[in-house]
Amino acid sequence: MTMKNTIKKSPVALAVLCFLIEEPMHPYRMQQLIKERGKDEVINVRHRTSIYQTIERLHRDGAIAIQGKKKNEGRPDLIVYEITDLGRNAAYSWIREMISKPAQEFLEFPAAVSFLAMLTPEDVALLFKQRIDALENTLARLQDQFEIGASLGLPRLFLLEAEYQRTLLVAEVEWLQSVIADIQSHKLTWSMEELREKAEQIDNRME
Repeated sequence: MTMKNTIKKSPVALAVLCFLIEEPMHPYRMQQLIKERGKDEVINVRHRTSIYQTIERLHRDGAIAIQGKKKNEGRPDLIVYEITDLGRNAAYSWIREMISKPAQEFLEFPAAVSFLAMLTPEDVALLFKQRIDALENTLARLQDQFEIGASLGLPRLFLLEAEYQRTLLVAEVEWLQSVIADIQSHKLTWSMEELREKAEQIDNRME
Protein backbone atom coordinates (compact mmCIF):
# COMPACT_ATOMS: atom_id res chain seq x y z
CA MET A 1 0.00 0.00 0.00
CA THR A 2 1.08 3.61 -0.57
CA MET A 3 1.14 6.36 2.03
CA LYS A 4 -1.97 7.99 0.56
CA ASN A 5 -3.89 4.75 0.98
CA THR A 6 -2.90 4.17 4.60
CA ILE A 7 -3.15 7.65 6.14
CA LYS A 8 -6.35 9.67 5.84
CA LYS A 9 -5.67 13.31 5.01
CA SER A 10 -7.55 16.06 6.87
CA PRO A 11 -6.80 19.55 8.22
CA VAL A 12 -6.96 18.24 11.80
CA ALA A 13 -4.55 15.40 10.97
CA LEU A 14 -2.19 17.88 9.33
CA ALA A 15 -2.23 20.06 12.45
CA VAL A 16 -1.44 17.08 14.70
CA LEU A 17 1.46 15.97 12.52
CA CYS A 18 2.90 19.49 12.24
CA PHE A 19 2.74 20.04 16.00
CA LEU A 20 4.55 16.76 16.56
CA ILE A 21 7.21 17.71 14.02
CA GLU A 22 7.91 20.68 16.31
CA GLU A 23 8.25 18.45 19.38
CA PRO A 24 6.60 15.48 21.11
CA MET A 25 3.47 16.48 23.03
CA HIS A 26 0.17 15.25 24.45
CA PRO A 27 -3.29 15.89 22.95
CA TYR A 28 -4.23 18.54 25.53
CA ARG A 29 -1.18 20.59 24.52
CA MET A 30 -2.21 20.29 20.88
CA GLN A 31 -5.64 21.66 21.75
CA GLN A 32 -4.00 24.58 23.53
CA LEU A 33 -1.82 25.37 20.52
CA ILE A 34 -4.77 25.25 18.13
CA LYS A 35 -6.48 27.90 20.25
CA GLU A 36 -3.40 29.98 21.05
CA ARG A 37 -2.28 30.16 17.43
CA GLY A 38 -5.76 30.84 16.02
CA LYS A 39 -5.81 27.60 14.04
CA ASP A 40 -9.45 27.11 15.08
CA GLU A 41 -10.28 29.88 12.56
CA VAL A 42 -9.20 27.65 9.68
CA ILE A 43 -9.48 24.12 11.12
CA ASN A 44 -12.79 22.63 12.25
CA VAL A 45 -12.23 21.51 15.85
CA ARG A 46 -15.66 22.41 17.20
CA HIS A 47 -16.10 18.86 18.49
CA ARG A 48 -13.56 18.26 21.23
CA THR A 49 -13.36 14.57 20.41
CA SER A 50 -12.28 15.20 16.81
CA ILE A 51 -8.62 15.73 17.71
CA TYR A 52 -8.55 12.62 19.94
CA GLN A 53 -10.18 10.51 17.23
CA THR A 54 -7.68 11.84 14.71
CA ILE A 55 -4.77 11.04 17.01
CA GLU A 56 -6.05 7.50 17.52
CA ARG A 57 -6.32 7.02 13.76
CA LEU A 58 -2.85 8.44 13.09
CA HIS A 59 -1.39 6.19 15.78
CA ARG A 60 -3.15 3.16 14.33
CA ASP A 61 -1.85 4.00 10.87
CA GLY A 62 1.73 4.40 12.07
CA ALA A 63 2.01 8.15 11.45
CA ILE A 64 2.68 8.85 15.12
CA ALA A 65 3.95 6.78 18.04
CA ILE A 66 3.66 6.91 21.82
CA GLN A 67 6.84 8.35 23.31
CA GLY A 68 5.80 7.99 26.93
CA LYS A 69 3.53 9.37 29.63
CA LYS A 70 3.50 12.59 31.63
CA LYS A 71 2.21 12.97 35.20
CA ASN A 72 -0.98 15.05 35.49
CA GLU A 73 -1.44 15.93 39.19
CA GLY A 74 -3.92 13.40 40.48
CA ARG A 75 -5.45 12.75 37.07
CA PRO A 76 -4.67 9.99 34.57
CA ASP A 77 -1.24 10.34 33.00
CA LEU A 78 -1.08 12.25 29.73
CA ILE A 79 0.07 10.22 26.74
CA VAL A 80 2.88 11.97 24.87
CA TYR A 81 3.11 11.27 21.14
CA GLU A 82 5.96 11.72 18.69
CA ILE A 83 6.11 11.86 14.89
CA THR A 84 7.28 8.88 12.83
CA ASP A 85 9.07 9.03 9.48
CA LEU A 86 5.81 7.97 7.82
CA GLY A 87 3.93 10.80 9.52
CA ARG A 88 6.62 13.37 8.72
CA ASN A 89 6.59 12.42 5.04
CA ALA A 90 2.78 12.55 5.02
CA ALA A 91 2.70 16.04 6.55
CA TYR A 92 5.09 17.53 3.98
CA SER A 93 3.31 15.74 1.14
CA TRP A 94 -0.10 17.02 2.30
CA ILE A 95 1.09 20.61 2.67
CA ARG A 96 2.49 20.65 -0.87
CA GLU A 97 -0.63 19.01 -2.28
CA MET A 98 -3.10 21.24 -0.41
CA ILE A 99 -1.28 24.39 -1.54
CA SER A 100 -0.70 23.47 -5.18
CA LYS A 101 -3.93 21.63 -6.04
CA PRO A 102 -7.30 23.33 -5.44
CA ALA A 103 -9.72 20.88 -3.86
CA GLN A 104 -13.41 20.82 -4.72
CA GLU A 105 -14.97 21.57 -1.35
CA PHE A 106 -18.73 21.21 -1.14
CA LEU A 107 -19.65 24.04 1.24
CA GLU A 108 -23.13 24.76 2.60
CA PHE A 109 -23.44 28.35 1.40
CA PRO A 110 -22.96 27.75 -2.36
CA ALA A 111 -25.34 24.81 -2.12
CA ALA A 112 -28.01 27.03 -0.55
CA VAL A 113 -27.37 29.81 -3.10
CA SER A 114 -28.11 27.34 -5.88
CA PHE A 115 -31.67 27.06 -4.49
CA LEU A 116 -32.40 30.75 -3.85
CA ALA A 117 -35.38 30.47 -6.20
CA MET A 118 -37.21 28.72 -3.35
CA LEU A 119 -37.27 32.04 -1.47
CA THR A 120 -38.53 35.50 -2.36
CA PRO A 121 -36.06 38.25 -3.29
CA GLU A 122 -37.04 40.08 -0.10
CA ASP A 123 -36.21 37.04 2.02
CA VAL A 124 -32.87 36.64 0.29
CA ALA A 125 -31.94 40.29 0.85
CA LEU A 126 -32.78 39.99 4.56
CA LEU A 127 -30.84 36.75 4.97
CA PHE A 128 -27.85 38.18 3.10
CA LYS A 129 -27.85 41.16 5.46
CA GLN A 130 -27.80 38.78 8.42
CA ARG A 131 -24.87 36.92 6.84
CA ILE A 132 -22.99 40.18 6.35
CA ASP A 133 -23.41 40.96 10.06
CA ALA A 134 -21.95 37.56 10.96
CA LEU A 135 -19.06 37.96 8.51
CA GLU A 136 -18.26 41.42 9.83
CA ASN A 137 -18.05 39.99 13.35
CA THR A 138 -15.53 37.46 12.05
CA LEU A 139 -13.58 40.23 10.31
CA ALA A 140 -13.45 42.17 13.57
CA ARG A 141 -12.10 39.09 15.34
CA LEU A 142 -9.45 38.67 12.66
CA GLN A 143 -8.49 42.31 13.04
CA ASP A 144 -7.95 41.68 16.74
CA GLN A 145 -5.60 38.85 15.79
CA PHE A 146 -3.62 41.17 13.53
CA GLU A 147 -3.34 43.77 16.26
CA ILE A 148 -2.22 41.21 18.81
CA GLY A 149 0.26 39.79 16.33
CA ALA A 150 1.65 43.25 15.63
CA SER A 151 2.00 43.99 19.35
CA LEU A 152 3.93 40.73 19.81
CA GLY A 153 6.10 41.40 16.78
CA LEU A 154 4.98 38.26 14.96
CA PRO A 155 6.39 37.85 11.45
CA ARG A 156 3.83 38.15 8.65
CA LEU A 157 4.38 34.46 7.86
CA PHE A 158 2.39 33.47 10.95
CA LEU A 159 -0.55 35.65 9.96
CA LEU A 160 -0.88 34.58 6.33
CA GLU A 161 -3.80 32.22 6.96
CA ALA A 162 -5.66 35.08 8.68
CA GLU A 163 -4.80 37.38 5.74
CA TYR A 164 -6.18 34.82 3.31
CA GLN A 165 -9.36 34.35 5.32
CA ARG A 166 -9.85 38.12 5.60
CA THR A 167 -9.42 38.54 1.83
CA LEU A 168 -12.10 35.92 1.15
CA LEU A 169 -14.49 37.40 3.72
CA VAL A 170 -14.09 40.95 2.37
CA ALA A 171 -14.77 39.69 -1.17
CA GLU A 172 -17.84 37.78 0.03
CA VAL A 173 -19.23 40.81 1.88
CA GLU A 174 -18.79 42.96 -1.24
CA TRP A 175 -20.56 40.34 -3.37
CA LEU A 176 -23.44 40.01 -0.88
CA GLN A 177 -23.85 43.78 -0.79
CA SER A 178 -23.94 43.93 -4.61
CA VAL A 179 -26.67 41.26 -4.76
CA ILE A 180 -28.71 43.07 -2.10
CA ALA A 181 -28.36 46.32 -4.07
CA ASP A 182 -29.55 44.61 -7.27
CA ILE A 183 -32.55 43.12 -5.44
CA GLN A 184 -33.48 46.47 -3.91
CA SER A 185 -33.20 48.26 -7.28
CA HIS A 186 -35.18 45.41 -8.95
CA LYS A 187 -32.30 44.61 -11.31
CA LEU A 188 -32.50 41.11 -9.84
CA THR A 189 -35.96 39.74 -9.24
CA TRP A 190 -37.85 36.49 -9.66
CA SER A 191 -41.03 34.64 -8.75
CA MET A 192 -41.87 30.97 -8.70
CA GLU A 193 -44.50 31.49 -11.38
CA GLU A 194 -42.02 33.10 -13.78
CA LEU A 195 -39.43 30.42 -13.07
CA ARG A 196 -41.94 27.65 -13.75
CA GLU A 197 -42.89 29.27 -17.07
CA LYS A 198 -39.24 29.56 -18.12
CA ALA A 199 -38.60 25.97 -17.09
CA GLU A 200 -41.53 24.82 -19.24
CA GLN A 201 -40.26 26.85 -22.20
CA ILE A 202 -36.81 25.27 -21.88
CA ASP A 203 -38.32 21.80 -21.60
CA ASN A 204 -40.40 22.40 -24.75
CA ARG A 205 -37.32 23.52 -26.70
CA MET A 206 -35.44 20.39 -25.68
CA GLU A 207 -38.20 18.02 -26.80
